[in-house]
Amino acid sequence: MLTIDQIKAPIAPYIEEFEKHFRDSMKSPVPLLNTITRYIIKRKGKQMRPMFVFLTAKVCGEVNESTHHAASLIELLHTATLIHDDVVDDSNERRGFFSLNALWKNKIAVLVGDYLLSRGLLLSLGNEEYHLLKIVSNATREMSEGELLQIEKARKLDIEEPVYFEIIRKKTASLIASCCAAGAASVGSDAGTIEKMRLFGEYVGIAFQIKDDLFDYEKNLATGKPNGIDIKEKHPKKTVLYVDAHTFETQYTESARKNVRNDFLHFYQMIDVLIIDDVHELAGKEGTQNVFFQIFNFLHQKNKQLILTSDKPPVELQGLEKRLLSRFKWGLSTEITAPDFETRKNILRKKNYLDGLEIPEDVIEYIAHNVTSSIRELEGARISLLAHSTLNRQEITLDLAIDV
Repeated sequence: MLTIDQIKAPIAPYIEEFEKHFRDSMKSPVPLLNTITRYIIKRKGKQMRPMFVFLTAKVCGEVNESTHHAASLIELLHTATLIHDDVVDDSNERRGFFSLNALWKNKIAVLVGDYLLSRGLLLSLGNEEYHLLKIVSNATREMSEGELLQIEKARKLDIEEPVYFEIIRKKTASLIASCCAAGAASVGSDAGTIEKMRLFGEYVGIAFQIKDDLFDYEKNLATGKPNGIDIKEKHPKKTVLYVDAHTFETQYTESARKNVRNDFLHFYQMIDVLIIDDVHELAGKEGTQNVFFQIFNFLHQKNKQLILTSDKPPVELQGLEKRLLSRFKWGLSTEITAPDFETRKNILRKKNYLDGLEIPEDVIEYIAHNVTSSIRELEGARISLLAHSTLNRQEITLDLAIDV
């Protein structure tokens, strides 16, 4: 799998030039605004949106000044929405840094978001690039509709698959779609090509959001997020339970031995979101499968959610009753792979930030390159390095990391 840096390589000079355009697009005679915009630029992310703009422009023609305007417009509007999102969500952190509302309070954060929004609009109007403004405005409308639809449906955890896809298409995919469409439009592509690029971006955005949502249930915590954390953050009143199949079986066996099987059933029937890890381990355990079948049916009828993980897709599982397997096939099945290089680096950066530590970037890259299996091993390598540094009173360097 290609890394982000490898994907960016053909357009690296344009990305570098874009950063200057983006800085210029935010300049203001107000000192406070310049201070805040400098902070925004310092905490930039992976620049995925400009990347899509320049890649599609390069595929369809030659990058030009209009392409830079398109990339800046989208980044300005997207940054404005993120700032407003942090205010709405009362979030104090964004990309491992303090959010604007955490540092400058809500009123200033909202005004900065409004300022960036206006700068984006004026950038297009000033250059008479109304076609770009139309593309991005449509995406902004869809993003707002997607967020509101999610809020409406999330009050109950009974979102069906078609509704889920509509939410992520609007909320996430529409922005990436607009990047690809704007990139093609900036080089004078015809309407048919622009639409093809838009659809390409939409499909990429949907795939991205599905993978991001699945990370919430990843067995090895490969993203650095606790299991079910998104659900608990968005629905604090919901009862979320994570349990592995072995523990589930032990609990059931103990309840049967103590003749309190009904108490066991009632406990699990009160759960709003049940996450069962390694469900394949129930193979050959008839009694446990029977009680799990009852729990599954009850929760499903009550519009609760079940998330199951196994080492194989449902069609390949052996030793489980057919009635269970048929129900497993009702849901969405997907494969979750180990974290890639960029994700591993971001996990290390985030943990260092939360612990108040400064570890050189070359050390982070060395650990991320050599520890590839899971977050547990990644964290173990980091802790081992910190322990050696503390005990031996050595500065954390690449040489120390290699020795450890």
